[in-house]
Amino acid sequence: MKPIIGLVPLIDEKKESFWMLPGYMDGITEAGGIPVMLPLTHDEGEIEELLDHMHGILLTGGHDVSPALYNEKPLKECAQTIEERDRMEMILLKKTLERDMPVLGICRGIQFLNVFTGGTLYQDLPTQRPTKTEHHQSPPYDIPVHEVTIKDDSKLFKLLGKSSIRVNSYHHQAIKDIGEDLKIMAISEDGLTEAVEMPDKRFVWAVQWHPEFAYKKDDVQRKIFEEFVKSMMG
Repeated sequence: MKPIIGLVPLIDEKKESFWMLPGYMDGITEAGGIPVMLPLTHDEGEIEELLDHMHGILLTGGHDVSPALYNEKPLKECAQTIEERDRMEMILLKKTLERDMPVLGICRGIQFLNVFTGGTLYQDLPTQRPTKTEHHQSPPYDIPVHEVTIKDDSKLFKLLGKSSIRVNSYHHQAIKDIGEDLKIMAISEDGLTEAVEMPDKRFVWAVQWHPEFAYKKDDVQRKIFEEFVKSMMG
């Protein structure tokens, strides 16, 4: 049986709609899983029931994480936040980790995982941590724009057997102080955290870059999706 993976919905408030980038779903499908977009809910009973039918969770990109979750006031450069999504992901992650279900976080996903575990974020890199490294590229988004160094004691290094890779990059927030129970797997040229894991869990990985845009051209990004799906098939 193929594992079923729940994806946190993307939200368009202007159009009053939920939606999903095909790359998230296709990346999972090609890796051997079945992707399902979850409803937006913070009802604990509903989330428990949903998880009863899932084998893993993918934390997608999207809006900024509310600074209130890491005890900061929003800067004017902080973009729109969605309280309903923040509330849902807090419950969803708690329940998922309690069950030791595999989790993959992408972009906002790494940021939210860090905040969930007690870490903090740069609310806006250009103003709080200016750098010459490209972190907010223009399309097409499947082109790598900077290098990341992979720590040789990480699960990502074990998977890839590489000490560095080049990645795409499209974000204005990033991890500042690392959360408890997280271990850094990779850092960017300018020292930002680019990938993390929870080493005591079966599979909890998160990356700051966007494998959903690059997996068709880049074996590294495809392997990340494959390892995620494989972790549910043991």
